[in-house]
Amino acid sequence: MSRKRTAILISGRGSNMEALIEAARDPQYPAEIVLVVSNRPEAPGLETAQKAGIPVIAIDHTEFETREDFEKAMQAELEKAKIELVCCAGFMRLMTEWFVETWRNKMLNIHPSLLPAYKGFESHTRVLRDGVRITGCTVHYVRVAMDSGPIISQAAVPILTNDTTETLSARVLEAEHIIYPQALALVAKGLVRVAGEEAKFSGTFKAGPPLISPSM
Repeated sequence: MSRKRTAILISGRGSNMEALIEAARDPQYPAEIVLVVSNRPEAPGLETAQKAGIPVIAIDHTEFETREDFEKAMQAELEKAKIELVCCAGFMRLMTEWFVETWRNKMLNIHPSLLPAYKGFESHTRVLRDGVRITGCTVHYVRVAMDSGPIISQAAVPILTNDTTETLSARVLEAEHIIYPQALALVAKGLVRVAGEEAKFSGTFKAGPPLISPSM
């Protein structure tokens, strides 16, 4: 089986990165994590990836005059590593149209809400403020507009009456760690295609739970 050479982009501790690396330890998993790139040299996730035996590269975005210059440096490293798929895991940079289109339908992102609701930052805070009863997380293909693009996978997470931003965030993160490896596997296996900005599925696959129960 030919495994898709995959890079993960991070800016911080990279807990979703850890979930992807763990899934890819299985030789039957269709994607191989071969590179982790961070725009922050101090990102704790770099050390985590190194301990897991994954090559890492830090490209400090503050050393570049423009976003394009930074992305060209990152693209050079991705090409050097013969990357086929890119996964964003807490990568806190808005990307230019050039970079997004270069990786069109080959770059994934995960967001802590049921998109298209609650795009952007502080999703959990806004969800609690609005009194929403169900939230969750979404894996989607990356497009230029923030937190947009064809949806590959979602998981719903119930909101408890005593939830805080911290407790809700922790439970949603549990769901993220389940669906991101599943979504990457679907893409790497070629079971997903994009038609009219909608993800279409083919073949058979084991789906994750539609509802993530609260941890007790």
